[in-house]
Amino acid sequence: MDIFSVITLCGGLAFFLFGMSTMSASLEKLAGGRLEQLLKKMTGSLLKSLLLGAGITIAIQSSSAMTVMLVGLVNSGIMELGQTVGVIMGSNVGTTLTAWILSLSGIESDVIWLQLLKPEVFSPVIALAGVIMTMSAKKTRVRSAGSIMVGFAVLMTGMELMKNAMSPLADMPEFASILTAFTNPFLGVVVGAVFTGVIQSSAASVGILQALSLTGGITCGMALPVIMGQNIGTCVTALLSSIGVNRNARRVSVIHISFNLIGTAVCLAAFYGTDLIFSYAFMDAAIGPAGIAMVHSIFNVATTVLLLPFTRQLERLAYLVVREDEGEKEEKFAFVDERLLATPSVAIAECASKTVDMARLAEKTILRSLTLLEKYEEKTAAEVIRNEDRLDLYEDQLGTLLVRLSGKGLSDEDSRNISKQLHTIGDFERIGDHAVNLLKTAQEIDQKGIRFSGAASEELAVLLDALKEILSLTTRAFAQGDLAMASRVEPLEQVIDGLVTDIKSNHIARLQKGHCTIEMGFVLSDLLTNCERVSDHCSNIAVAQIETALNAYQSHEYLNALKTGGDAAFRSAFEGYRARFAVAKESAACTS
Repeated sequence: MDIFSVITLCGGLAFFLFGMSTMSASLEKLAGGRLEQLLKKMTGSLLKSLLLGAGITIAIQSSSAMTVMLVGLVNSGIMELGQTVGVIMGSNVGTTLTAWILSLSGIESDVIWLQLLKPEVFSPVIALAGVIMTMSAKKTRVRSAGSIMVGFAVLMTGMELMKNAMSPLADMPEFASILTAFTNPFLGVVVGAVFTGVIQSSAASVGILQALSLTGGITCGMALPVIMGQNIGTCVTALLSSIGVNRNARRVSVIHISFNLIGTAVCLAAFYGTDLIFSYAFMDAAIGPAGIAMVHSIFNVATTVLLLPFTRQLERLAYLVVREDEGEKEEKFAFVDERLLATPSVAIAECASKTVDMARLAEKTILRSLTLLEKYEEKTAAEVIRNEDRLDLYEDQLGTLLVRLSGKGLSDEDSRNISKQLHTIGDFERIGDHAVNLLKTAQEIDQKGIRFSGAASEELAVLLDALKEILSLTTRAFAQGDLAMASRVEPLEQVIDGLVTDIKSNHIARLQKGHCTIEMGFVLSDLLTNCERVSDHCSNIAVAQIETALNAYQSHEYLNALKTGGDAAFRSAFEGYRARFAVAKESAACTS
């Protein structure tokens, strides 16, 4: 084996790791926000969690990424520790698929249909098809599928390069003498763990072992402890990701490590214990890529079956290792954990969830401020101020995260989600500002003892009912992603504009007759202005929701088309709301 073989080996390893990274990233992009939705919905039972962990790991081709995702979700308070146990177990099973795919490199046959399964035969075809899809497709999902195909072809090409570079090793006595060291199972476990920990991918290290097995120098007895060690080594990624997180998130890493350590210890003791009794004949037989894939699968499935009944005990062990203290109850969750940025679709879905929380908080804050108009209380006023501060924090943190996420390679759906959130978080924050303005108006009314007449109070009651309706409509439409509901916001906003105009006209009429004061006019004007601005922000939110769903960003044209009467649904909704929320012209005077 000369220097050129070493260079080829390094190049093959680089191709292999790059191909796996590209394929994993593209698979995750293709899956989109559904990963996060599945994690929330399907962790109700252990069996569902198990299947979910296996399915997502197959989808993103990385059990390490799966565990890092779980650490981030627990650190953000989105998942409970107990929900992660089954997902971790399933993830270990799902990662075995990669080894089976890589085992195709070991196919040796003269049968034509079997030769077609060899990587050197189909990889160029897959690469060409993938490149064509990536370069010519307009849809992001198609381009992502093309990237998956290119990544897979590069991965298999790297496997082939490593196989060719390692083939001379079969005739080297020095290589054979090195391999004899692996007959010690404990050394094999350590080597497998260390190597996997360095490259931080058990699938990649299994692939390299499969390439090495093509030399014919790897026996079953050598491969078995190395494979067990690889499962321990993959915990390094989760261990590193647990730095700087809350205790519950650190316990996710403890469960992952405990699961693999206990599984390895039990399987190693059971296998070699029975080998001493029965002396397995296959221990000294050479093993190929398919054999390694089989051992890898059997070990992971056996470990899962073995520890599946002890999920609660694993959780308790995590609590023993990472102990509680008095300050734990005060630990705060991360807003959206930055570890989730490694899987953009999950991070975007969590930002969307936080934006919905922001929408509900904005609605609640306005409603609380409106109660102050009836009866001013310092406690409620303080709550409004706190909520407004929280809305500011939401906007700041969400805006920063969304801008960072927008620079990553995203699917069309994820790009639209980011756009919708960026277009709306400012409006939700401004609604909170208007809640504070309404609070100040309520404070002035209370301090100056201002009282509206019965007729004027009725006018304001109609306006405030319409305001509550548009807030509820906007929040529900945004939270549920309901475009039909969102389309009813703009007609109501137009009705509110009309109400404000009518109330102002009535006030001017009363002022001209001497039935109202200028000071009352200032208070009323502030109140009407803030109500109108809140409805304007609701309109902005609904329009942004509709436009991002339709992928058409032409707000002025959209609103002009509605207001000119060209939309029958708009006219129908407008007339319905105008009949429901109306005030009489030239109403009775107000007094102070």
